[in-house]
Amino acid sequence: MSHPNADVLETFYTAFQNRDAATMAAQYHEDIHFSDPVFPDLNGPEAGAMWAMLCERGKDLELTFDGIEADDTTGKARWEARYTFSATGNKVHNIIEASFRFEDGLIIDHEDRFDLYRWARQALGFKGVLLGWAPPVQNAVRGQAAKGLAHYMKNS
Repeated sequence: MSHPNADVLETFYTAFQNRDAATMAAQYHEDIHFSDPVFPDLNGPEAGAMWAMLCERGKDLELTFDGIEADDTTGKARWEARYTFSATGNKVHNIIEASFRFEDGLIIDHEDRFDLYRWARQALGFKGVLLGWAPPVQNAVRGQAAKGLAHYMKNS
């Protein structure tokens, strides 16, 4: 029998596999904080909107997950995403380590960790290989992502 918080993570990632952003967001506490190397500081509805945007735009997204562990306050999981990066048409295989904190039976803090340089080499191609390690390029990726999310939230 698994811990109820492990069930929350199982529900979250199964919904992600099915591109069901509403069910994903329902696993989040209203005061959710999300961070990853591209979206370093999302709060509340921004986090759910990011997943909705990614689910909607990820036409060929394939997602696997494993290693779910959780107790009363914390959890972790490992997931992999394979998809085409729409800006370049390049294939990406991203490997993510996720950690969570829970409150009231919901995820209140979600941190995804992955190698942004590895992602940039795949997503951006030659430019990513040459410059994907550089802070200006990584900041540009973050800036474009933030603009995309703001546009998505404004028009959804």
